[in-house]
Amino acid sequence: MTSEITLFVNPTAGRGRGAHAALPAASALRAAGFSVRTVLGENAADALTRAREAVADGTGALVAVGGDGMANLALQAVAGTRTPLGLVAVGTGNDFARALGLPVGDPEASGRLIAEALQGDRLGDVDLGRVNGTWFGTVLASGFDSRVNDRGNRMRWPVGRFKYDLAMLAELAAFRPFAYRITLDDGETREIEATLVAVGNGSSYGGGMRICPGAVLGDGLFDITVVGDCSRTTLLKVFPKVYRGTHVDHPVVTVHRAARVELVAEGITGYADGEPLGPLPLTAECIPAAVRVALP
Repeated sequence: MTSEITLFVNPTAGRGRGAHAALPAASALRAAGFSVRTVLGENAADALTRAREAVADGTGALVAVGGDGMANLALQAVAGTRTPLGLVAVGTGNDFARALGLPVGDPEASGRLIAEALQGDRLGDVDLGRVNGTWFGTVLASGFDSRVNDRGNRMRWPVGRFKYDLAMLAELAAFRPFAYRITLDDGETREIEATLVAVGNGSSYGGGMRICPGAVLGDGLFDITVVGDCSRTTLLKVFPKVYRGTHVDHPVVTVHRAARVELVAEGITGYADGEPLGPLPLTAECIPAAVRVALP
């Protein structure tokens, strides 16, 4: 493996923490003997093109500096290759890093860990989800939570996570269940009324909300959490339990396991790793051992 590795940086991650985090991470990697080059890009598409070029040129690793959005972008460059992915988790979500047991908010420690993993061959293959050629590491969200994302993304004020809290309140005021058709592993199609359906390769989204608490990154299967038809009052009781993962014990919640799931519903956008995939219908496949990652 070449000693040159590529830092893939989102300068706006965590309200500017991405750019600052790149420096101590790069210093830790250089101190371990690696040559470090940095990829920024003028926008997401340009950055991804540059990252893919680095992978094609044989970089020893692609190290994403930012949150889940940056990790997701990096996955598009390294998935299906043997180029290792390192994560310096300094964004607002960091759920993929949490699922891997990696440091969060400590770029120097992350840089040291990546260096040690590369030098000691402490690398592992983990599963990814794939939808129409787009890869994701954590959760595909659809339903109430994706509608909150839609509304929050349209809001110009306030900034930060508070606007998503306001978006949630607005969506609660307009709350209604959605008519879904769900097909698992080419089996029987279920027609249900549901509040949301989450397809988990990893266990959490939204910065630690354990929507699919039993999901494992290396078992070749998704955990699919379905919150069924419920009242606004029941949703308000169930949703806070997501942070502990105990919502799955509620009678309105069911969990299924499958390697492939097709979701059909009207007026719902699918989000994976917090990034919009497009409107349903969508079909997600769990691809075993799709990416090599630096592990603790």
